[in-house]
Amino acid sequence: MAATDISEEAFHLRIGFLKPETVEIARTELRETEEVKAEAIKKLRELLKATPEINYKDDDAFLTIFLRATHFYPESALEKMKSTANFRKEYASLVHGLQVEQVKECFIKGSVINVLKNCDQLGRRVLIVNCGKLWDPVAVPSDEMFRMLYMVHIAAQLEEETQVRGVVCIMDFDGLAMKHVKALSPTFSKRLLTFIQEAMPLRMKEVHFVKQPFIFNMVWQLFKPFVKEKLNKRMHFHGSDMKSLHKFLDPSVLPANYKGTLPAIDYGGLEWFPSLEAQSEYVNTWSELGPAKW
Repeated sequence: MAATDISEEAFHLRIGFLKPETVEIARTELRETEEVKAEAIKKLRELLKATPEINYKDDDAFLTIFLRATHFYPESALEKMKSTANFRKEYASLVHGLQVEQVKECFIKGSVINVLKNCDQLGRRVLIVNCGKLWDPVAVPSDEMFRMLYMVHIAAQLEEETQVRGVVCIMDFDGLAMKHVKALSPTFSKRLLTFIQEAMPLRMKEVHFVKQPFIFNMVWQLFKPFVKEKLNKRMHFHGSDMKSLHKFLDPSVLPANYKGTLPAIDYGGLEWFPSLEAQSEYVNTWSELGPAKW
């Protein structure tokens, strides 16, 4: 596969445009046309106005985030807004009032949450969650890991390319030890999976589990009860078999860490954080959205 210019993708958010081919994907996969979009925005705005128990912005761009996540069905978008508000209220101690600066130290110092600086062969962002040796649960407790993940998903909403094409997640369990298993508690597992399945207005296309050792089975037993059928079909377990991963993610878009042809990852939160900081106004606005009453 030919080398791709990733300068627009690396360490900053692509805001304010859709590529022509992405417009076509939106039409074929999400039913998005100018007419459908205009009508859906109008209807969702009316529905939102008639639902006083939730509080969201109602500008076109914001409503489009939820509509793209629900194939432009306004009623489904409202349900997603409600379930997101319910989630935010239930876990208010973690997400209510969450500001960019609050996660800065964990982001910059750690390597727990990372994003490939290039998109995959289908133009999707690839999130990496390091749950093994790169994660010190004492320095970055699982609650802080979740807050960082939550922050990344809010920033990702700003990319229209990501709204349409969706995201891919690699869960890297290389070096998983008992201290990590203890940190990935049933409480954390339930919260993470409820978030992904019910309270995340983004299209989670694939979740890849890699380099998981035998004790990963203990983690999976915690996760498994909360996984619904739709997400279950999008989960893939590869262990150390990177050729299995390559059936989904082309080696040309992967770093050497996953037997790809790109250089090994030598970047992380330090390089990514400025792009998050640059969008702090939007991210911080989210800190009060969701339930009308906390």
